[in-house]
Amino acid sequence: MNDDLFDASIRDFMKSRAPLADRMRPQTLGEFAGQEHILGAGRMLRRAIEADRISSLIFYGPPGTGKTTLARIIANTTRSAFETMNAVLAGVKDIRVAIGRAEERLRLHSQRTILFIDEVHRFNKSQQDALLPHVENGTVTLIGATTENPYFEVIKALVSRSRIFELRQLTQEDLHGVLQRALADTERGYGAWSVRVDADAAQHLVSTANGDARSLLNALELAVETTDAGDDGTRHITLDVAEESIQKRAVLYDKEGDAHYDTISAFIKSLRGSDPDASLYWMARMLYAGEDPRFIIRRMLIFAAEDIGLADPRALHVATSCAQAFDYVGLPEGRFHLAQCCLYLATAPKSNSTYAFFDAIGFVGREETGDVPNPLKDGSRDAKGLGHGEGYLYPHAYRNHYVPQQYLPDDMQGTYFYTPSDVGYERTIQERMEYLRGRDAEESLERRIHRYADTENRENKEEDQDK
Repeated sequence: MNDDLFDASIRDFMKSRAPLADRMRPQTLGEFAGQEHILGAGRMLRRAIEADRISSLIFYGPPGTGKTTLARIIANTTRSAFETMNAVLAGVKDIRVAIGRAEERLRLHSQRTILFIDEVHRFNKSQQDALLPHVENGTVTLIGATTENPYFEVIKALVSRSRIFELRQLTQEDLHGVLQRALADTERGYGAWSVRVDADAAQHLVSTANGDARSLLNALELAVETTDAGDDGTRHITLDVAEESIQKRAVLYDKEGDAHYDTISAFIKSLRGSDPDASLYWMARMLYAGEDPRFIIRRMLIFAAEDIGLADPRALHVATSCAQAFDYVGLPEGRFHLAQCCLYLATAPKSNSTYAFFDAIGFVGREETGDVPNPLKDGSRDAKGLGHGEGYLYPHAYRNHYVPQQYLPDDMQGTYFYTPSDVGYERTIQERMEYLRGRDAEESLERRIHRYADTENRENKEEDQDK
C-alpha cells in the first residue's frame, strides 16, 4: 500500500514537472486539433473511436500532428486493455510478453487488447513478423504510429491488415487554437498565470512552428517561463521574446524519409517545368533543413544530361563547373554556385532525348542480336583471311565528311532510337539528322523504338543510390 502511495506521489510530481506540450496533450476528441479529414463529424475513424470498434490502424504523418495523442485518446475511451511500447526500445521479447498478457486477458476475461507501438517503422522485419500472427488471429488490435511511409517501412502483411490514416500538418488556424487553449487552461496551461502575448508574437510562434503543435508549445513554454513578470505581475510576450524563443523555423525534413524524397522530387520537377522560382524555393528548403549540398549537386548533374541534354549542351558544363567551384569554395559562399546552376538549369531549353540510350538497352535486352556488318568489323587482324572491314567507306574522304553506308545490323535497318527535339541547339541537330537520314526518316517512322523508360522510377532508383 505504501509503495502504491509512493508511486502515485512520484507520478503526480512528474506530471507537474512535465513539459507544457505533454501537459496540454488532448485527452478527448473534442480537444483534438485539426485532422478534420479523418476525425470530422461523421468520419469513419471518429465513429469507430466513439463506438469503441477499433480495428488495426497505422497513423502516419509528420511530427507534432497528433499520432501518439490520438492513440492515447483511444486508450481513454476503449473498454479494451491498452498496452504501449516504443519500437526504439522494445524487442521480440517485449512483444512476446505483451502478447502473453493479451492471450491471458482473452482467455480469462474475454477482454480484447489494443497494442500501441510508437515509431513502428523502427521494428525490423523479424520483429514485425513476430507480431503478425497475433494481429492476424485477433489476439491484439494493432495501433502503429510512424513518421515514415508505412507502404515502404512496414511489411506488406501488416499493412494489408491495417487501415492507414495519414495525419497532415496543422494549419495556422489549428495552431492558434492550440496556443489559446494553452494560455487559457488553468490546470495544465498558463490560465492561472498572468500572461499577455502580443498578436505579432503569437503569429511568429505559430508560423515558425510550421504545422507542429509540439514545437509551438515548447516555444511558448520557453517564452513564458524565461520572461520575468512586470510591476503589474504580468509576463509580457513581445515579438522580440518570441523570436528569441524560436529563432529558427522548424522545417519538417528527414534525410532518410519521405520529406527527403518528396522535396528532391519537387525540386527536380520544378527544374523540368522551367520554374526558376519554385526551383530556388525547394533547393533553399533542403539546404535550410541541413541537406548535403553535394546531394543536390549530384541531382543537378544528372538533370543536365537527362532533362536538358543536347537542347543546351552547355548545361552539363555549367553543372560540372558548379560542382568543382563548390568543392573549392564550400559553404556559405558556395551557395552562389548552387543558385547559379539551379537558375541556369531551370531556364534552359529542355529535351529528354538522351533516353534514346535506354531505348537501345531495352532493345538489346529483348531482341535477337544482329551480326556486325562486315564493313564495320575490325580489319586490322584478319582482313586478308576473312575479308573483315572490306567495303568500309571512310567518311573523312568524302565531301562534308559524310557518306551514306550501313551501320546497323541487317534486320535493324530503318530503326531509330534518337529523335532530336526541335528545342534549343537540338533544333540544329534535328535539321542535320533529317538531311542525313533523308527520306527514310519519314518512311520508317513506324519502326522507331518508343521510349519505355519510366522517369519517376528512374528518379527513385537514383535517389536510393544517393541515400
